[in-house]
Amino acid sequence: DRKIGEGGNGSVYRAHHAMLRRPIAVKLVHPEKAGAETLDRFEREVQHMSQLTHWNTVAVYDYGRSPEGIFYYAMEYLQGLDAETLVDRYGQQPAGRVVSLLRQACESLEEAHDAGLVHRDIKGSNIIICRLGKRTDFVKVVDFGLVKELARTTLTALTADRSTAGTPAFMSPEQVRGEQIDA
Repeated sequence: DRKIGEGGNGSVYRAHHAMLRRPIAVKLVHPEKAGAETLDRFEREVQHMSQLTHWNTVAVYDYGRSPEGIFYYAMEYLQGLDAETLVDRYGQQPAGRVVSLLRQACESLEEAHDAGLVHRDIKGSNIIICRLGKRTDFVKVVDFGLVKELARTTLTALTADRSTAGTPAFMSPEQVRGEQIDA
């Protein structure tokens, strides 16, 4: 239908699932960014996200490669706004609301941590505030593109541990210094 977001390696579009007849979000890897490392990270992202089942984590429906060779994954479409936009538009939020939103985000991250995963890019724009059924102010954590597997011990993972992938203003001190990170 239309583009709803863009990052360093891909774009997200609102689309419609033909069989389910419902809106979905589809993340595509930019073809010019489709190198081996980017595709490996993209595949790990979707595989990890699909294992997470907490209601505060965005649900993944499918992933693959289009007939044109473009890598994608399909996930639930979230109608709402991210926490960064909420604050930019409406200013400081009441403490009770902030606590409720943060508690939900932490519940999502707790499941990821229990699965041996660290998000590494938690920031306002990756916390979507939407409606779920009749409930408003429902949080969904998105964008596990920089997820770190804590149990991964390959040379690639060890090298990645020392990188400073993430958004600098939101990184933990250990992450900034390139030290070992954990939950």
